[in-house]
Amino acid sequence: MRSKAIATRAAMRYFLRMRKVNLRDAFASFEEAWQPRIAGELNGQHVKVVKLEGEFVWHHHDDEDELFLVIEGAMTMELRDGDIELERGEFFIVPRGVEHRPVVKNGVAHVLLFEPAGTLNTGNVRNERTFEAVRA
Repeated sequence: MRSKAIATRAAMRYFLRMRKVNLRDAFASFEEAWQPRIAGELNGQHVKVVKLEGEFVWHHHDDEDELFLVIEGAMTMELRDGDIELERGEFFIVPRGVEHRPVVKNGVAHVLLFEPAGTLNTGNVRNERTFEAVRA
């Protein structure tokens, strides 16, 4: 009986976390560029929405891979050995340890990030662009 109650509580906690996310609403909930918002979580990963504008800082993540999925606009992922151009509907995975710099040359890009929970947006660099992600 006790194990059934524990399983029921675990199922309720899971159910309470379940929610539909509308990306248009998530992006509309903030204006600031380079300040990611957590839109969801799964398996120790954060799903973040972020607006990118202009150039970010060169950085890397020692222990985390990052996935950048362009929802709206376009961006360039600058790497030390070549650039990757991304348009709406395209994604790129930056492997851990690879120095990179996201850049948006025109306007604002809306990007969905998938990365381990706790990943800092500036990786190994701490400066005025460092931002601890908050809920969207």
